[in-house]
Amino acid sequence: MKIEDSFRIGTLTKTRGLKGELQLYVDFEGLEKVKFKSVFVDVAGKLVPYFIESIKYPMPNTAYLLLEEINTIEKAALLAKKDVFLPNKLKPKKKKEEFGLKDLKGFIAIDEQKGELGEIIEIIDYPQQIIATVKYQGHEVLFPLNTDLIKGINVENSEVYIELPEGLLDVYLS
Repeated sequence: MKIEDSFRIGTLTKTRGLKGELQLYVDFEGLEKVKFKSVFVDVAGKLVPYFIESIKYPMPNTAYLLLEEINTIEKAALLAKKDVFLPNKLKPKKKKEEFGLKDLKGFIAIDEQKGELGEIIEIIDYPQQIIATVKYQGHEVLFPLNTDLIKGINVENSEVYIELPEGLLDVYLS
């Protein structure tokens, strides 16, 4: 399984107890509704499959995982601070009204002045704003995603129409 064939559901934050249970910080809403028997853990850039013995959801954004063959605190500690993924085929479809700015990853950014900038390769969620990253003319360009800059979104064609502030691209290209 490759990372591009999967989606991240959270991070194993720490061990829990002495029998190898792990606490998972879930950054994917609705995980408890998804039926799955295994997860993939990012170990040194490779996705390693683990079968789930048990999973509990004690509170929002938290799950307790017991994985097969991880039955000691020492084995579990090796997986702490690792990202957890599921195959893309298990990702629930969103309704149009649930579409958010973070869902623009993979969309083509088109500026009203400069035309097509490229694919949004990353979306970073800072407390004050959401930032998008594109590769434009061989340079990594960052710009905020907000209602002032976004002029339109075409979900069917995966395009977002923006109006960048004057001179923003020049900062990255010089």
